[in-house]
Amino acid sequence: MINQRLFDHYGIDTTKDLGIQTICSKPFDTVLIDKTGSCYACECTAWLPQSIGNLQLQSLEQILNSDMRQHLQESVSDGTYRYCNEHQCPYVKDMRPYRKTTNDIEHIRLGIDDSCNLRCPSCRKGMIFHKEGSAFKLGIRLADRINEWLYNYSNPIKVHIGSDGDPFASHVYRHFMKHTPVRENIKYSLLTNGLMLRDFHASIPHVINNMAELGVSIDGASSDTYEKLRLGGKWDKIMDALDFISVLKQEHNFQFSLHMVVQQENWHEMESMLDLAHRHNADRVYFNKIEDWNTDIDFDSQTFMESEEFKESIYRVSTDPIAWNNVTPLV
Repeated sequence: MINQRLFDHYGIDTTKDLGIQTICSKPFDTVLIDKTGSCYACECTAWLPQSIGNLQLQSLEQILNSDMRQHLQESVSDGTYRYCNEHQCPYVKDMRPYRKTTNDIEHIRLGIDDSCNLRCPSCRKGMIFHKEGSAFKLGIRLADRINEWLYNYSNPIKVHIGSDGDPFASHVYRHFMKHTPVRENIKYSLLTNGLMLRDFHASIPHVINNMAELGVSIDGASSDTYEKLRLGGKWDKIMDALDFISVLKQEHNFQFSLHMVVQQENWHEMESMLDLAHRHNADRVYFNKIEDWNTDIDFDSQTFMESEEFKESIYRVSTDPIAWNNVTPLV
């Protein structure tokens, strides 16, 4: 991806001077499916909230050929982005994929189950865990319909799991991964808290063998901070998980990243998080801004970004090649 602001600053016309078509590729190559079956031509429903169909009512093939998906594609091609939330989406504001788009789906993002073995205050108000009932049954039906489509899809595609619940804690996602086609064209990108990976990785060897990316959410670089912010997690267990992932990475050669939701209680551990990442051979550390997901977080108390100490710390952190600053622009 390119940083459009840098080109604008130096007066470079990317289309004329570099031959780069700076339009967002997501309405062309991405589909996200949520826990109701609604489908979106983006990786985030807050960025592009217009649904293109529902998997309970239509096949995925029908949804991908829908008029609404075509309208979304036209809206980025003509530069209006009229369906997009320009105030939230970083791709419209800052970074825009530069390659020429096609109409082939390259990314399928699953948000069909929010079950997790942790109850992190920045994410949810309490424990969510489905293994029976209507939400579980719908999740299984959606998983099966997605797998039916994957069995007939031969182009390269990456399956993303873990933006809502944990891939290994969720019975729906474990069911899905056990039944995905065993084919080289399907790669996987998983985001997990890491605590149940060792227990279940052997049951999905084709997923591990075709892993492109494995991210671990870990909001603290010390025992006290981790166990305060990752409720239900134990420091010794996450350290054991990171050791295990380091070995797994050497065997399977996937990209390994740590993810930290930066907030009042942990911003002072950002540099320690980088040290932790280097010790475990991580390729990237994502420092993400805390967002309001309607939890019990008191956002009036989240004043850390205004302090000079934080600004100095995020500047130092951002000089490390493996750091990815999604908290604040460096000004």
